Amino acid sequence: MDNTRKRIVIQGDMALLIRGLIIGKVLTLVVIGGLFWWLVRPRLLITSNINSSPSQNTNTTSSTRLAFGTTADIPVGSFKYGGSTAWAPIRQLIDSQIQNAHPELQLNYVKPTNGSPGSGSGIRMLLDGQLDFAQSSRPITVEESTTAKQRGFTLDQRQVGIDGIAVVVNPSLTLPGLTIDQLQQIYHGEITNWKQVDGPDLPITPFAQRPEDADTLIFVNNKSSGTSSNKDLNNQAFSSNVQYVHSTTQAVRRLSKTPGGLYYASARTLVPQCSVRLLPLGQTPTKFIPPYREPKVSTEECLHKRNQLNTKAIKNGSYPLTTNLFVIIKHNNGREQRAGEAYAKLLLTDQGQEAIEQAGFIRVR
Repeated sequence: MDNTRKRIVIQGDMALLIRGLIIGKVLTLVVIGGLFWWLVRPRLLITSNINSSPSQNTNTTSSTRLAFGTTADIPVGSFKYGGSTAWAPIRQLIDSQIQNAHPELQLNYVKPTNGSPGSGSGIRMLLDGQLDFAQSSRPITVEESTTAKQRGFTLDQRQVGIDGIAVVVNPSLTLPGLTIDQLQQIYHGEITNWKQVDGPDLPITPFAQRPEDADTLIFVNNKSSGTSSNKDLNNQAFSSNVQYVHSTTQAVRRLSKTPGGLYYASARTLVPQCSVRLLPLGQTPTKFIPPYREPKVSTEECLHKRNQLNTKAIKNGSYPLTTNLFVIIKHNNGREQRAGEAYAKLLLTDQGQEAIEQAGFIRVR
């Protein structure tokens, strides 16, 4: 009996040992297999990408080709630029991306030594040789074009985006909206009291930047090529009751203390403001379109939840007051021309247009 029991115990131990060996081998194979897959998988993925459809490869190549880093003919050196204050979000968001992609193109923003920044002052600085290219929220005028020719070069403008123009009033003023004709009549002095446009019996105090320095012209043929009409600056010949300001910041401060006040500027700048009331605009009094996205944020919520730009209405043209964003190029076959053309080209890439959209403006392609 003792020998029999010993054999049974030995056989049991052997079975356990064999089972352990088998499990050990299986685990070893699993580990080796996993390690092999980990090493081989990247090559399989590369092969899969190489064998992917031609259309997928074409899209990737096209996207890369239209990025900042792959744009050709970028000049080397330090270049001065300036102009429209409405371009501030673009300068903050896009120019740093351009610098990262093309460190050889050094962009230096320059403010005017006299007066406030704006489209007009920027173009004037370009004409005077103080800038290499300018940023503008309006087209060049015939007068500016003539001055350039007298100085031996020409000005060209490249449209890279679209911005809305918003009209704001004192927050206490109740008004359904204004037509474009009514707005023009107010600044020309033909409408002087809010009761003439279904508002309260209150004198109108219009604010504006001086036309020669203004960021934006509200009564202008905003063409994307050529020059604007001879009547552009004449149309800005405002009445004597218009009070001039140096900037939108100054206008908003004065407007909040003037019950009958009125002002216009870049919608991208004015729509988030909390201390003024945004007016819907229309071609007719039966169809006013707001510059902000509905529903409107209440005054109480504004500091924590700002109004957003009505990009859909600006893009489809239903919002009646818009302006184009231009890069103003000095055509003199010199380094200034190369810098302006390169900057415009960069903003018209896919990456540039996406960034313009992120900055709160409307893309043109």
